[in-house]
Amino acid sequence: MLMKSIAAGLAGTALLATVSFAQSPTATGDKAAPAATTTTTMTASGEWRASKMSGLKIYNDANENIGSINDLLMDKSGNIKIAVIGVGGFLGMGEHLVAVPYEKLKFVNEAVAYTGTGAKPAATTTTGAATGTEKTTTTTATTASSTSKWYPDHAVFNASKDELKNMPEFKYSE
Repeated sequence: MLMKSIAAGLAGTALLATVSFAQSPTATGDKAAPAATTTTTMTASGEWRASKMSGLKIYNDANENIGSINDLLMDKSGNIKIAVIGVGGFLGMGEHLVAVPYEKLKFVNEAVAYTGTGAKPAATTTTGAATGTEKTTTTTATTASSTSKWYPDHAVFNASKDELKNMPEFKYSE
């Protein structure tokens, strides 16, 4: 009985090996080599990635964070018409969604200017010898955004957080 099982296993292996060899392509000298595929690169300087716009923070004219972009709605020709902004809430819970016209948003590439009085990292430089007449200069650390970024730093919308919360709630229709 064991010999029959071993013989059947060897026969099956030989059959499978034959099928796999029959399916592998063979090289012949009379066929032309396939043409190399060419790819073209396109530069999209100054364009933004839509995937990076979701979650973009929105500030008002007083540099107060009033929400973030949840979604962008476009017409059939691909032009963005509406920005859905999430206001309030915590980790997506209790967030109030409002729809604002896209052209009312102003996109800014530079980081938000810090105007608060809380703790903010600062760079301190001291010049002069240790004679008691040193001059200390404190400058606020700022980060310049890269021009090669595929998204703006933030958007500005002229409204307060309370004004946005009082706007009609946006709901997706199924």
